[in-house]
Amino acid sequence: MSKVRDRTEDFKDVAHRSALSLGYNESKTAALLASFIMHKPRQRSGFTRAALKTLESIGTLEQFLMKHKKDYVDLHRTTEQERDSIEHEVTIFVKSCKEQIDVLRNSINEEDANSKGWLGLKGDNLNADTIAHKHGVVLILSEKLHSVTSQFDQLRAIRFQDAINRVTPRRKRKNTTKSNAAETSASSSLDPNMKRDFEGLGDPDTQAAPIRVQEQLLDDETRALQVSGKFADR
Repeated sequence: MSKVRDRTEDFKDVAHRSALSLGYNESKTAALLASFIMHKPRQRSGFTRAALKTLESIGTLEQFLMKHKKDYVDLHRTTEQERDSIEHEVTIFVKSCKEQIDVLRNSINEEDANSKGWLGLKGDNLNADTIAHKHGVVLILSEKLHSVTSQFDQLRAIRFQDAINRVTPRRKRKNTTKSNAAETSASSSLDPNMKRDFEGLGDPDTQAAPIRVQEQLLDDETRALQVSGKFADR
């Protein structure tokens, strides 16, 4: 029985001579031989490229929030116009990411519809698994975007509460001033006689004066009765 001979080296020599005869230099020949062993990676599909781009956009949005978080919350670092500008930028980011996710979702629905036959039956299981995988990718992107937007909603709630806290003390001071002014105007509109009566009611000495007069009259009457009784005894 004859032995099996390895002809790999012979193949390399033939390929090398053929490449040189076709005008290839050493570097191109080495690349050609390497391509026989290491295959080029498969080109990514349009869905994969779009999904990676959306993920990159969401990451950029998250980095933007982390960078401007203190500027947006701290009232002493930025002005109201600058905080409005930050909020505007975030709104544009979120809108762009949502649109990209919607494009991915619509492409999945179109692919799912095209994969069905004329009776509405689905095709092979391989295509169904691919569509399910893409739905999972869209779900992950949606949850990632929701997580980032929730962080910004918390920052916006803090800003809104700070605005309320700044306005509330002013309103209290205004209400107190208005009530004092109303009391002053009401007292000034009273009749002078009624005003004196009210002032008299508020003075303790004025309230005690009639009582002292009545006591004095009672004392005088008592002494008069005592004097008249003495004269009657005589």
